[in-house]
Amino acid sequence: MTMEPHEYHEALAQLAWQVELGADEAIGVVAVDRYEEKTKPAVVAKTVEKQPDAVVETPPDPSGVTAELAAGCGDLEALRAALEGFDGCALKRGARNTVFSDGNPAARVMIIGEAPGRDEDIQGKPFIGRSGQLLDKMLAAIGLSRNAEAPEDAVYITNVLPWRPPQNRDPLDEEKAVMKPFLMRHIELVKPQVLLLVGNPSNQVLLETNQGVTRLRGQWREAAGIPALSIFHPAYLLRTPAKKREAWADLLMLKARLDEG
Repeated sequence: MTMEPHEYHEALAQLAWQVELGADEAIGVVAVDRYEEKTKPAVVAKTVEKQPDAVVETPPDPSGVTAELAAGCGDLEALRAALEGFDGCALKRGARNTVFSDGNPAARVMIIGEAPGRDEDIQGKPFIGRSGQLLDKMLAAIGLSRNAEAPEDAVYITNVLPWRPPQNRDPLDEEKAVMKPFLMRHIELVKPQVLLLVGNPSNQVLLETNQGVTRLRGQWREAAGIPALSIFHPAYLLRTPAKKREAWADLLMLKARLDEG
């Protein structure tokens, strides 16, 4: 079957959109007859039920082991090593890499996202996929870059979670809770002048709220004792371009704050 040029480009755009949402594996091309499945021997169902689901279940940390481990890290290298050796979050077992950070740790601005996506998991750096490319353009518009050497022009980037959740799902509450001490210690070691909280999970963890970015954006708050500004996640802006005007207003607020010193 021959496709017209416009049909080809439309199909390619739909595929790119599915990949952005995390659909990076082909499940199958033949429909599954669920009625037929019900007639299969019970032993098959039992086998499926016994499949481990450890990748999406993280036990609580009532003993405070995570907080104690994070507090004992005297610098960023020690914190990175502690994360890479930490086995208290089951997400690690399904991830390719521990995504620690990118940018200049001496920067005035520390950006905190939610969790790695597919590209970040592969390359081991935060915000490098399509959403990361948009973030770089947004920062460049106000004179900031993750590659800048001068602290006044630089940013430092990390995430709430260092490991990719399966299929890019939202971080679970227990996952955010067990990893929060590492994030708080990360902020203490970097000592930024301002925090840019990207997406809902980072705002929920650091502002201790259930409100979304739509309600939180547009005004300065305080997180970890540091001025913090909430902003839409670039992946959301790619899906909802109409919100770019509000994101630009937030970036201008950030620039004004930095210009004030």
